Amino acid sequence: MEGLTAAESRELEQRLQKRQVKEFMTAFGNLVDSCFSSCVDDFTSRALSNRETGCLSRCVAKSMATQARLGERFAELNAAMTAEMQQKGR
Repeated sequence: MEGLTAAESRELEQRLQKRQVKEFMTAFGNLVDSCFSSCVDDFTSRALSNRETGCLSRCVAKSMATQARLGERFAELNAAMTAEMQQKGR
């Protein structure tokens, strides 16, 4: 962020934060929609059944674990690419 004024830096930071919040809300909404569609199928009661509650818990846990692993894998690949680029630059 070199070369930016303090006001420009604040503006950029605010825009980045807004974008991150929007992306998080989209991902959260997709998770809710996916798990709800997969697990909730009995609309005869106002409450979730034990089966639905368990299914939702497993679905969310599995999705979170998948996202964590994807993040780890992305970091691994990024590190490998950075190291490769540094080797070529020598």
